Amino acid sequence: MGRGRAKAKQTKVARELKYHSPNTDLTALQRELAGAGKSEHHFDDDSKEFVDDDDEDHADDDPDPWVRPTR
Repeated sequence: MGRGRAKAKQTKVARELKYHSPNTDLTALQRELAGAGKSEHHFDDDSKEFVDDDDEDHADDDPDPWVRPTR
């Protein structure tokens, strides 16, 4: 019980967002988007420690234990 008020509030907020667009500062948005390309982000690449050895697999290797043997 008590979901009626929450649903009514969600409906009210959704209706306000749908029919009344907020004031958007387009110049601030343009500054933010233009400045985004100038900053450099550094990401740690931890994937170097993992080795992809899929191309080293051969058909004559041990079969996958989870696959049913063919008859």
